[in-house]
Amino acid sequence: MRLSINGLMAIIRDIYQMDPYANTLYLFCGRKTDRLKALYHDKNGFVLLYMRLDSGRFQWPRCASEARMLTRQEYRWLMEGLSIDQPRAL
Repeated sequence: MRLSINGLMAIIRDIYQMDPYANTLYLFCGRKTDRLKALYHDKNGFVLLYMRLDSGRFQWPRCASEARMLTRQEYRWLMEGLSIDQPRAL
């Protein structure tokens, strides 16, 4: 969680082969899973957000192969401390 905008951009571009300038919110979580950084480009520049939970942990993937795109609802669940894999309603 020591990286700032340039370091996170490099991860997005070089490791994940994605465009850091895309209309996408990129999320990064620390090892303890109680801290989260979000990087977003809004046409004028980058926005870097940092969130640390007072208690609890984010339900975060344990390895790179578990990384995935989230829907808005999954993002809301994540921010509420819930699992992004909620049971589907019938």
